[in-house]
Amino acid sequence: MLYFASMKRINKKSLILIVLIILALVGYILWDSNIFAKAGNEESYADFYKQVEEFAIDSVTISAKQLSYTKKENESEVFITENPDSPLLKEFLLRHNVKVVQEKNGAEIFSMAMDILFYVIFFGIIFIAFRKFISPNTFRTVRHTGKTFKDIVGMDNLKKDMAQVMDIMKNPTEYAKKGIRMPKGILLEGAPGNGKTLFARALAGEANVNFIPAKATDFESMFMAIGPMKVKLLFRKARRRAPCIVFIDEFDGIGTRRNYSGSAIETENTRIVTALLNELDGFEQTKGVLVLAATNSISALDEALIRPGRFDAHVSVPYPDESARIQLIKMYTKDKKLDSSCSIEELAKRFKGFACAKIESVLNKAALFSEQKNADITKEDIENAING
Repeated sequence: MLYFASMKRINKKSLILIVLIILALVGYILWDSNIFAKAGNEESYADFYKQVEEFAIDSVTISAKQLSYTKKENESEVFITENPDSPLLKEFLLRHNVKVVQEKNGAEIFSMAMDILFYVIFFGIIFIAFRKFISPNTFRTVRHTGKTFKDIVGMDNLKKDMAQVMDIMKNPTEYAKKGIRMPKGILLEGAPGNGKTLFARALAGEANVNFIPAKATDFESMFMAIGPMKVKLLFRKARRRAPCIVFIDEFDGIGTRRNYSGSAIETENTRIVTALLNELDGFEQTKGVLVLAATNSISALDEALIRPGRFDAHVSVPYPDESARIQLIKMYTKDKKLDSSCSIEELAKRFKGFACAKIESVLNKAALFSEQKNADITKEDIENAING
Protein backbone atom coordinates (compact mmCIF):
# COMPACT_ATOMS: atom_id res chain seq x y z
CA MET A 1 0.00 0.00 0.00
CA LEU A 2 2.86 2.36 0.83
CA TYR A 3 4.43 1.54 -2.54
CA PHE A 4 1.26 2.45 -4.43
CA ALA A 5 0.81 5.61 -2.35
CA SER A 6 4.38 6.69 -3.13
CA MET A 7 3.83 5.85 -6.82
CA LYS A 8 0.75 8.11 -6.86
CA ARG A 9 2.80 10.95 -5.40
CA ILE A 10 5.55 10.36 -7.96
CA ASN A 11 3.02 10.22 -10.79
CA LYS A 12 1.48 13.53 -9.72
CA LYS A 13 4.91 15.19 -9.57
CA SER A 14 5.86 13.70 -12.94
CA LEU A 15 2.59 14.91 -14.46
CA ILE A 16 3.18 18.46 -13.22
CA LEU A 17 6.76 18.36 -14.54
CA ILE A 18 5.60 17.12 -17.96
CA VAL A 19 2.97 19.85 -18.18
CA LEU A 20 5.57 22.51 -17.29
CA ILE A 21 7.97 21.16 -19.92
CA ILE A 22 5.23 21.17 -22.57
CA LEU A 23 4.27 24.75 -21.67
CA ALA A 24 7.93 25.80 -21.85
CA LEU A 25 8.31 24.18 -25.29
CA VAL A 26 5.13 25.79 -26.57
CA GLY A 27 6.29 29.15 -25.24
CA TYR A 28 9.68 28.75 -26.91
CA ILE A 29 8.11 27.74 -30.22
CA LEU A 30 5.76 30.70 -30.12
CA TRP A 31 8.57 33.03 -29.11
CA ASP A 32 10.96 31.91 -31.83
CA SER A 33 8.82 32.45 -34.90
CA ASN A 34 11.67 31.32 -37.18
CA ILE A 35 10.52 27.78 -36.57
CA PHE A 36 7.39 28.54 -38.58
CA ALA A 37 9.08 30.90 -41.06
CA LYS A 38 8.01 30.32 -44.64
CA ALA A 39 10.64 29.00 -47.07
CA GLY A 40 11.32 30.74 -50.38
CA ASN A 41 13.93 32.24 -52.68
CA GLU A 42 16.03 34.65 -50.70
CA GLU A 43 16.78 38.13 -51.99
CA SER A 44 18.55 41.12 -50.48
CA TYR A 45 16.48 43.82 -48.85
CA ALA A 46 17.96 46.39 -51.29
CA ASP A 47 16.62 44.41 -54.28
CA PHE A 48 13.25 44.04 -52.57
CA TYR A 49 13.10 47.78 -51.84
CA LYS A 50 13.91 48.66 -55.46
CA GLN A 51 11.21 46.31 -56.77
CA VAL A 52 8.63 47.91 -54.47
CA GLU A 53 9.53 51.33 -55.85
CA GLU A 54 9.07 49.94 -59.36
CA PHE A 55 5.59 48.60 -58.39
CA ALA A 56 6.74 45.05 -59.17
CA ILE A 57 5.67 43.50 -55.84
CA ASP A 58 2.14 42.05 -55.55
CA SER A 59 1.83 41.09 -51.83
CA VAL A 60 3.96 41.00 -48.70
CA THR A 61 3.52 39.02 -45.49
CA ILE A 62 5.32 40.69 -42.59
CA SER A 63 6.49 38.37 -39.80
CA ALA A 64 8.82 39.00 -36.88
CA LYS A 65 12.06 38.01 -38.64
CA GLN A 66 11.42 38.16 -42.36
CA LEU A 67 9.30 39.43 -45.23
CA SER A 68 7.64 36.90 -47.54
CA TYR A 69 6.50 38.33 -50.86
CA THR A 70 5.27 37.53 -54.34
CA LYS A 71 5.87 39.43 -57.55
CA LYS A 72 3.27 40.53 -60.07
CA GLU A 73 5.06 38.74 -62.90
CA ASN A 74 4.77 35.37 -61.06
CA GLU A 75 2.39 35.29 -58.08
CA SER A 76 2.92 31.58 -57.38
CA GLU A 77 6.61 31.93 -56.49
CA VAL A 78 7.50 33.10 -52.96
CA PHE A 79 10.54 35.21 -52.13
CA ILE A 80 11.94 36.12 -48.72
CA THR A 81 14.10 38.86 -47.32
CA GLU A 82 15.11 40.23 -43.96
CA ASN A 83 12.61 42.30 -41.99
CA PRO A 84 14.23 45.67 -41.17
CA ASP A 85 11.65 46.23 -38.43
CA SER A 86 10.99 49.75 -39.62
CA PRO A 87 7.87 51.56 -38.35
CA LEU A 88 7.50 53.15 -41.83
CA LEU A 89 7.65 49.87 -43.77
CA LYS A 90 3.91 49.17 -43.89
CA GLU A 91 3.11 52.73 -45.03
CA PHE A 92 5.80 52.48 -47.73
CA LEU A 93 4.31 49.23 -49.06
CA LEU A 94 0.74 50.51 -49.05
CA ARG A 95 1.76 53.67 -50.94
CA HIS A 96 3.10 51.40 -53.70
CA ASN A 97 -0.11 49.37 -54.01
CA VAL A 98 1.25 46.28 -52.23
CA LYS A 99 -1.16 43.94 -50.44
CA VAL A 100 0.09 43.68 -46.85
CA VAL A 101 -0.56 40.87 -44.34
CA GLN A 102 0.98 41.40 -40.90
CA GLU A 103 1.36 38.26 -38.81
CA LYS A 104 1.41 38.39 -35.02
CA ASN A 105 4.81 37.50 -33.69
CA GLY A 106 5.39 34.72 -31.20
CA ALA A 107 5.79 37.09 -28.27
CA GLU A 108 2.40 38.67 -28.92
CA ILE A 109 0.71 35.28 -29.28
CA PHE A 110 2.37 33.99 -26.12
CA SER A 111 1.40 37.15 -24.21
CA MET A 112 -2.18 36.86 -25.44
CA ALA A 113 -2.30 33.19 -24.43
CA MET A 114 -0.99 34.04 -20.97
CA ASP A 115 -3.60 36.81 -20.62
CA ILE A 116 -6.38 34.41 -21.56
CA LEU A 117 -5.03 31.79 -19.13
CA PHE A 118 -4.88 34.38 -16.35
CA TYR A 119 -8.50 35.46 -16.89
CA VAL A 120 -9.68 31.84 -17.08
CA ILE A 121 -7.97 31.03 -13.77
CA PHE A 122 -9.10 34.30 -12.15
CA PHE A 123 -12.76 33.97 -13.07
CA GLY A 124 -12.62 30.23 -12.42
CA ILE A 125 -11.55 30.90 -8.83
CA ILE A 126 -14.33 33.48 -8.41
CA PHE A 127 -16.89 31.05 -9.87
CA ILE A 128 -15.77 28.22 -7.57
CA ALA A 129 -15.82 30.54 -4.55
CA PHE A 130 -19.33 31.77 -5.34
CA ARG A 131 -20.52 28.21 -5.97
CA LYS A 132 -19.15 27.24 -2.58
CA PHE A 133 -20.71 30.13 -0.68
CA ILE A 134 -24.07 30.22 -2.49
CA SER A 135 -24.44 26.63 -3.57
CA PRO A 136 -28.05 25.51 -4.21
CA ASN A 137 -27.37 22.81 -1.61
CA THR A 138 -26.66 25.40 1.11
CA PHE A 139 -30.21 25.00 2.41
CA ARG A 140 -31.35 21.39 2.47
CA THR A 141 -35.03 20.55 2.14
CA VAL A 142 -36.22 17.95 4.64
CA ARG A 143 -39.30 16.11 3.46
CA HIS A 144 -39.90 14.11 6.64
CA THR A 145 -38.53 15.54 9.89
CA GLY A 146 -39.33 12.41 11.89
CA LYS A 147 -40.93 14.52 14.65
CA THR A 148 -44.55 15.30 15.51
CA PHE A 149 -46.36 16.95 18.41
CA LYS A 150 -46.29 13.58 20.21
CA ASP A 151 -42.54 14.10 20.65
CA ILE A 152 -43.13 17.49 22.30
CA VAL A 153 -43.61 17.49 26.05
CA GLY A 154 -45.86 20.31 27.25
CA MET A 155 -46.51 23.39 25.07
CA ASP A 156 -50.17 22.38 24.86
CA ASN A 157 -51.42 25.93 24.24
CA LEU A 158 -48.81 26.45 21.54
CA LYS A 159 -49.85 23.22 19.80
CA LYS A 160 -53.48 24.37 19.75
CA ASP A 161 -52.54 27.76 18.31
CA MET A 162 -50.61 26.10 15.53
CA ALA A 163 -53.36 23.65 14.55
CA GLN A 164 -55.25 26.26 12.51
CA VAL A 165 -52.02 27.64 11.01
CA MET A 166 -51.25 24.16 9.69
CA ASP A 167 -54.70 23.88 8.17
CA ILE A 168 -54.31 27.26 6.42
CA MET A 169 -50.92 26.15 5.12
CA LYS A 170 -52.41 23.03 3.58
CA ASN A 171 -55.47 24.83 2.17
CA PRO A 172 -54.43 28.45 1.55
CA THR A 173 -56.82 29.01 -1.38
CA GLU A 174 -59.91 27.98 0.61
CA TYR A 175 -59.05 30.35 3.44
CA ALA A 176 -58.21 33.15 0.97
CA LYS A 177 -61.80 32.94 -0.32
CA LYS A 178 -62.91 33.73 3.23
CA GLY A 179 -60.53 36.66 3.43
CA ILE A 180 -58.16 34.82 5.75
CA ARG A 181 -54.46 34.64 5.01
CA MET A 182 -51.79 32.55 6.65
CA PRO A 183 -49.32 34.41 8.86
CA LYS A 184 -46.15 35.16 6.89
CA GLY A 185 -43.92 34.67 9.88
CA ILE A 186 -44.04 33.49 13.48
CA LEU A 187 -41.41 34.41 16.04
CA LEU A 188 -40.61 31.84 18.70
CA GLU A 189 -39.05 33.56 21.68
CA GLY A 190 -37.64 31.71 24.64
CA ALA A 191 -34.57 30.83 26.63
CA PRO A 192 -32.02 28.51 25.01
CA GLY A 193 -32.75 24.82 25.46
CA ASN A 194 -36.54 25.04 25.73
CA GLY A 195 -37.23 23.23 22.47
CA LYS A 196 -37.79 25.94 19.85
CA THR A 197 -35.95 23.97 17.16
CA LEU A 198 -37.66 20.73 18.14
CA PHE A 199 -41.04 22.45 18.02
CA ALA A 200 -40.36 23.77 14.50
CA ARG A 201 -39.43 20.28 13.28
CA ALA A 202 -42.47 18.79 14.99
CA LEU A 203 -44.74 21.41 13.40
CA ALA A 204 -43.42 20.51 9.92
CA GLY A 205 -43.84 16.82 10.69
CA GLU A 206 -47.36 17.30 12.04
CA ALA A 207 -48.37 19.36 8.99
CA ASN A 208 -46.57 16.88 6.69
CA VAL A 209 -44.95 19.68 4.66
CA ASN A 210 -41.41 20.41 3.49
CA PHE A 211 -39.01 21.82 6.07
CA ILE A 212 -35.96 23.98 5.33
CA PRO A 213 -33.81 24.61 8.41
CA ALA A 214 -31.30 27.46 8.53
CA LYS A 215 -29.34 29.34 11.15
CA ALA A 216 -27.79 32.76 11.37
CA THR A 217 -24.28 31.48 10.62
CA ASP A 218 -25.47 30.13 7.24
CA PHE A 219 -25.75 33.73 6.03
CA GLU A 220 -22.30 34.80 7.17
CA SER A 221 -19.49 35.04 4.62
CA MET A 222 -16.05 36.56 4.18
CA PHE A 223 -17.39 38.18 0.99
CA MET A 224 -19.69 41.19 1.01
CA ALA A 225 -23.21 40.79 -0.44
CA ILE A 226 -23.16 36.98 -0.12
CA GLY A 227 -25.55 37.14 2.88
CA PRO A 228 -28.39 38.89 0.97
CA MET A 229 -27.90 36.50 -1.96
CA LYS A 230 -28.30 33.54 0.40
CA VAL A 231 -31.52 35.08 1.76
CA LYS A 232 -32.91 35.24 -1.79
CA LEU A 233 -31.76 31.68 -2.47
CA LEU A 234 -33.47 30.40 0.68
CA PHE A 235 -36.84 31.98 -0.08
CA ARG A 236 -36.70 31.09 -3.77
CA LYS A 237 -36.24 27.46 -2.79
CA ALA A 238 -39.06 27.70 -0.22
CA ARG A 239 -41.50 28.98 -2.86
CA ARG A 240 -40.61 26.09 -5.15
CA ARG A 241 -41.12 23.60 -2.30
CA ALA A 242 -44.42 25.07 -1.02
CA PRO A 243 -46.23 24.18 1.14
CA CYS A 244 -43.12 24.63 3.20
CA ILE A 245 -41.86 25.79 6.59
CA VAL A 246 -38.66 27.85 6.67
CA PHE A 247 -37.02 27.77 10.09
CA ILE A 248 -34.30 30.30 10.93
CA ASP A 249 -32.56 29.59 14.22
CA GLU A 250 -30.57 32.23 16.14
CA PHE A 251 -32.58 34.85 14.25
CA ASP A 252 -31.19 37.68 16.35
CA GLY A 253 -27.82 36.92 14.71
CA ILE A 254 -29.02 38.35 11.36
CA GLY A 255 -32.18 40.31 12.20
CA THR A 256 -30.76 42.83 14.64
CA ARG A 257 -31.56 46.53 14.37
CA ARG A 258 -29.95 48.18 11.37
CA ASN A 259 -27.06 50.44 12.21
CA TYR A 260 -25.85 52.90 9.57
CA SER A 261 -22.44 53.43 11.15
CA GLY A 262 -20.71 52.61 7.88
CA SER A 263 -18.62 49.65 9.08
CA ALA A 264 -18.45 46.61 6.78
CA ILE A 265 -20.15 44.34 9.34
CA GLU A 266 -23.01 46.76 9.94
CA THR A 267 -23.42 47.36 6.20
CA GLU A 268 -23.69 43.63 5.53
CA ASN A 269 -26.18 43.20 8.40
CA THR A 270 -28.28 46.05 6.98
CA ARG A 271 -28.30 44.39 3.57
CA ILE A 272 -29.38 41.05 5.05
CA VAL A 273 -32.23 42.66 7.01
CA THR A 274 -33.32 44.58 3.90
CA ALA A 275 -33.27 41.35 1.86
CA LEU A 276 -35.41 39.66 4.52
CA LEU A 277 -37.90 42.53 4.41
CA ASN A 278 -38.11 42.35 0.63
CA GLU A 279 -38.66 38.61 0.65
CA LEU A 280 -41.35 38.75 3.34
CA ASP A 281 -43.14 41.55 1.49
CA GLY A 282 -42.95 39.53 -1.71
CA PHE A 283 -44.96 36.66 -0.28
CA GLU A 284 -48.38 36.03 -1.78
CA GLN A 285 -51.09 35.01 0.63
CA THR A 286 -51.81 31.73 -1.15
CA LYS A 287 -48.27 30.44 -1.61
CA GLY A 288 -48.19 28.29 1.52
CA VAL A 289 -44.79 29.34 2.88
CA LEU A 290 -44.48 29.90 6.62
CA VAL A 291 -41.38 31.41 8.22
CA LEU A 292 -40.56 30.36 11.77
CA ALA A 293 -37.77 32.26 13.46
CA ALA A 294 -36.31 31.41 16.85
CA THR A 295 -34.77 34.11 19.01
CA ASN A 296 -33.71 34.56 22.61
CA SER A 297 -34.72 38.22 22.58
CA ILE A 298 -37.33 39.91 20.37
CA SER A 299 -36.21 43.31 21.68
CA ALA A 300 -32.90 42.93 19.81
CA LEU A 301 -34.61 42.56 16.41
CA ASP A 302 -35.17 45.28 13.84
CA GLU A 303 -38.58 46.90 14.33
CA ALA A 304 -39.42 46.68 10.62
CA LEU A 305 -39.03 42.89 10.74
CA ILE A 306 -41.35 42.24 13.65
CA ARG A 307 -44.18 44.56 12.65
CA PRO A 308 -47.58 43.02 11.73
CA GLY A 309 -47.70 41.81 8.14
CA ARG A 310 -44.26 40.27 8.34
CA PHE A 311 -43.86 38.34 11.56
CA ASP A 312 -47.52 38.46 12.56
CA ALA A 313 -47.33 36.29 15.66
CA HIS A 314 -44.90 36.45 18.56
CA VAL A 315 -45.04 33.22 20.52
CA SER A 316 -43.30 32.66 23.82
CA VAL A 317 -41.79 29.23 24.41
CA PRO A 318 -41.78 29.09 28.23
CA TYR A 319 -39.84 27.02 30.68
CA PRO A 320 -41.63 23.71 31.26
CA ASP A 321 -44.27 23.80 33.99
CA GLU A 322 -44.43 21.19 36.74
CA SER A 323 -46.58 18.81 34.69
CA ALA A 324 -44.19 19.09 31.74
CA ARG A 325 -41.17 18.61 34.01
CA ILE A 326 -42.66 15.37 35.35
CA GLN A 327 -43.12 14.10 31.79
CA LEU A 328 -39.59 15.14 30.88
CA ILE A 329 -38.07 13.38 33.90
CA LYS A 330 -39.97 10.20 33.04
CA MET A 331 -38.74 10.41 29.45
CA TYR A 332 -35.10 11.14 30.34
CA THR A 333 -34.93 8.45 33.08
CA LYS A 334 -36.61 5.73 31.01
CA ASP A 335 -33.31 3.82 30.80
CA LYS A 336 -31.89 5.10 34.10
CA LYS A 337 -32.52 3.84 37.63
CA LEU A 338 -33.53 6.30 40.33
CA ASP A 339 -32.90 5.56 44.01
CA SER A 340 -36.02 5.18 46.17
CA SER A 341 -35.14 8.48 47.82
CA CYS A 342 -35.59 10.27 44.48
CA SER A 343 -39.24 10.76 43.64
CA ILE A 344 -40.14 12.20 40.26
CA GLU A 345 -42.47 14.76 41.88
CA GLU A 346 -39.70 16.08 44.15
CA LEU A 347 -37.30 16.27 41.21
CA ALA A 348 -39.90 18.20 39.24
CA LYS A 349 -40.07 20.79 42.03
CA ARG A 350 -36.27 20.88 42.28
CA PHE A 351 -35.99 21.53 38.54
CA LYS A 352 -38.31 24.55 38.58
CA GLY A 353 -37.00 27.23 36.21
CA PHE A 354 -34.80 24.72 34.35
CA ALA A 355 -34.90 24.54 30.57
CA CYS A 356 -35.66 21.19 28.94
CA ALA A 357 -32.06 20.78 27.79
CA LYS A 358 -30.73 21.53 31.27
CA ILE A 359 -33.00 18.90 32.85
CA GLU A 360 -31.68 16.30 30.40
CA SER A 361 -28.08 17.39 31.04
CA VAL A 362 -28.45 17.23 34.84
CA LEU A 363 -30.00 13.75 34.74
CA ASN A 364 -27.30 12.51 32.36
CA LYS A 365 -24.52 13.89 34.57
CA ALA A 366 -26.15 12.36 37.67
CA ALA A 367 -26.25 9.01 35.89
CA LEU A 368 -22.50 9.28 35.26
CA PHE A 369 -21.87 9.95 38.97
CA SER A 370 -24.02 6.96 39.95
CA GLU A 371 -22.26 4.74 37.43
CA GLN A 372 -18.92 5.52 39.08
CA LYS A 373 -20.35 4.17 42.35
CA ASN A 374 -22.15 1.33 40.55
CA ALA A 375 -25.40 2.37 42.22
CA ASP A 376 -28.76 3.98 41.39
CA ILE A 377 -29.13 7.75 41.01
CA THR A 378 -29.47 9.45 44.40
CA LYS A 379 -30.39 12.95 45.55
CA GLU A 380 -26.72 13.58 46.19
CA ASP A 381 -25.92 12.73 42.55
CA ILE A 382 -28.63 15.12 41.40
CA GLU A 383 -27.30 17.96 43.58
CA ASN A 384 -23.72 17.34 42.46
CA ALA A 385 -24.87 17.40 38.87
CA ILE A 386 -26.73 20.70 39.40
CA ASN A 387 -23.83 22.34 41.23
CA GLY A 388 -21.18 20.83 39.02
